Amino acid sequence: MFKSVNPANGQEIAAYPELSGAEVEDKLHKAAEAYRHWRESPVSERAALLKKIAAQYEANKDRLARMATMEMGKTYASAVGEVDKCIAAFHHYAEHGPAMLVPLRHALSTGGSAELHWLPQGAVLAVMPWNFPYWQVVRFIAPTILAGNVGLLKHASNVQGVAGLLEEMVVAAGAPVGLFQNLSVKSKAVADIIADDRIVAVTLTGSEGAGMAVAGQAGRQLKKVVLELGGSDPFIVMPSADLDTAVRMAVKARIQNTGQSCICGKRMIVHADIYEAFLAKFSTAMKAVKAGDPMDPASDMGPLSSFEQRDTVLQQLVEARQQGAKLLFGGEALPGPGAYMSAGILTEVPLDSPLMHEEIFGPIAMLFRAANIDEAIRIANNIPFGLGSSVWTNDAQEQQRFIRDIQAGMTAINQMLASSPEAPFGGIKRSGHGRELGTHGLHEFMNLKTVLRVAG
Repeated sequence: MFKSVNPANGQEIAAYPELSGAEVEDKLHKAAEAYRHWRESPVSERAALLKKIAAQYEANKDRLARMATMEMGKTYASAVGEVDKCIAAFHHYAEHGPAMLVPLRHALSTGGSAELHWLPQGAVLAVMPWNFPYWQVVRFIAPTILAGNVGLLKHASNVQGVAGLLEEMVVAAGAPVGLFQNLSVKSKAVADIIADDRIVAVTLTGSEGAGMAVAGQAGRQLKKVVLELGGSDPFIVMPSADLDTAVRMAVKARIQNTGQSCICGKRMIVHADIYEAFLAKFSTAMKAVKAGDPMDPASDMGPLSSFEQRDTVLQQLVEARQQGAKLLFGGEALPGPGAYMSAGILTEVPLDSPLMHEEIFGPIAMLFRAANIDEAIRIANNIPFGLGSSVWTNDAQEQQRFIRDIQAGMTAINQMLASSPEAPFGGIKRSGHGRELGTHGLHEFMNLKTVLRVAG
């Protein structure tokens, strides 16, 4: 049994039954049957379905947003924005995806030609997290449907209401039975599902531990896996940057989703020449952040996703201070029934601290002083993660240095890093491998078939 608890007040919302082995088998059978027909469907039919799903999201926007707010605590405004982003993704793949599947032809030096065809492969299992409970899944659903594959979702335990709505929207749009199904199972069931011959690949967004477990299970079955894991993204500010804009976006990057985002700017690395000015402005802005009722438009952030998650962050702060870091302010559990905490700033974090190998999934920023661009890059790369990065500089040469030398899958220049349907998303190092979104995300779970033709 899964229990859905509202982190804003600690009250149980609903309980959801766990699927039995027989029910899982039935869903796998339906997925296989759906794939037999869907793989042969015209791409135009697949694109039309995506538009119908987008229409369902549009018609149910308030209902979808409220469920996310209740189950994991994100502000209602951000939940609406997340649903809007999902709608944009469905439309993007419906409108531009068919062109991504047109075969390419290359002349061969030996004569004749090689054609590249992207073909579907089967049922893909998605293991997804709670922090962006719609968006993380939709960026899997949309390309999966367009590719001619079918999808099975194992969602996080605390967002089972969202998981049910994700399936409901696809079914309501008129999708074939079994095209996309929610699997209400716990983590212990995942290995057997991956081992099933009807599953051809796995995609996971989550923690390092979850990534290693799923990658190991998929590897034993010789099945492809895409991993989007944790991050401790650098947010680098250089003297040529617009300081006020950089500060404003640093606050937004750190507190969005109450700091529970893999690509939040978590480590603010500031050039020594502007460090004190940045610290003063950043401190003022972070102290002004209001944590409160996520349904209240005046709240800058809601509670953390659970009391357990809040306790994890609070313990990280205790250990950080024991390691020599200084908590300037904030980082405290707030009174009341919800899993709220105040935004805060850590300074003087030792570069060899164990905290540098962890991800703080809460509204706490770490602030570092860098003497020059070389030191800024060294600090940025001094972690096992390599997901995203954000750099603030108007110096073209500095921009090129950061693009070349920051070890990350993504770098945003003079803007906060964010995902979008058009651009590939993913990391390197212990932040995972493979890409979601864009053309690359569409092709990840497709068979790139080379077809050789004779000249003439």
